[in-house]
Amino acid sequence: MLPATAAAVTTNELKKGDVLATARFAGIQATRSASALLPLTPASSHLDVTVSFEVGDAWIDVEATVVAHDRSRVETQALTAAAVASLTIYDMCKSMDHSMVVVDLGVIH
Repeated sequence: MLPATAAAVTTNELKKGDVLATARFAGIQATRSASALLPLTPASSHLDVTVSFEVGDAWIDVEATVVAHDRSRVETQALTAAAVASLTIYDMCKSMDHSMVVVDLGVIH
């Protein structure tokens, strides 16, 4: 993204509101919809979900952590949370910056 866009996100100067808070909420909510969006993804109601951000000069890193208490294998839910949080950032910032891209979605651990 443009440096001005990252600065506007950091200082809450976008017209649509608090970008990171909205993206965090969207990412967390997305984990509940992963089983409806993606075939063969099991539903789970016992998830601890954290979505965090690191804002740089011209980028925002999105990290989603998901822990399940009723099973293992929650990579799909974590990827869904990160993707939806990233898309929310894009959607809220697109009026200011059409050059943004979402890249490098993957599982870290």
